[in-house]
Amino acid sequence: MECFIKKIWQENSENAHYQFVRFSKGQFENRAILNLMRTSKIKLKGSFEWANDFVEFVSELENAKDMKFSGIILSREKLELDNEKKKKKVFQYEVLEIGLEKINEIKNKAYSMLLSGVGEGIVLKIKKKLPKPGKSADKIDDKFCQLELDLKFWAQVKEVFMLPECKKCKISHVFEINEIIIPKGEKDFEKARLLAKRKGKIIRKLEVDKQESVDEKDFEV
Repeated sequence: MECFIKKIWQENSENAHYQFVRFSKGQFENRAILNLMRTSKIKLKGSFEWANDFVEFVSELENAKDMKFSGIILSREKLELDNEKKKKKVFQYEVLEIGLEKINEIKNKAYSMLLSGVGEGIVLKIKKKLPKPGKSADKIDDKFCQLELDLKFWAQVKEVFMLPECKKCKISHVFEINEIIIPKGEKDFEKARLLAKRKGKIIRKLEVDKQESVDEKDFEV
């Protein structure tokens, strides 16, 4: 798999569309924060944007084949899951136990998988309530998603999350959205909002072992 930021950098951004539905035009600082600490374990902590990527990444690890997860799943379409609630056209499922087969079945339908689980050399913790869209940059929860892994998974972590070879790293992004492209002929406001493309650029800020760098990428997603 590839994380949603990597998909944009590799110009495969269609699959990252769901990440930007929450955003209008403007400049959004301190988004998709990711912190790495690599000592005797790999410790990744990040803001809410990483929830689906963390779950999907764990689901593909060899040690995760027998893992069970619990938490909240949010979807705009009905899923075959228990404990369903519906609010403002969003289906919410309180999941007490779900395995990898079901996760793989629903991962392309759910827009937020707020799940936690423990496996051999794997500890995943994700909070169960999404932050409000209007959260200011200085109040972003950079510990919304937490993942602790054995060191043997380092090569996979580095590849999937676009991380350099390092012991400590902090990454944050600025989402600069200059244009919202509404589908032609769509008169349903909610559908137009969900399907509209965002056009602009992402500014990627890295602090790697105390060395800072910045990269940029134009996108339309």
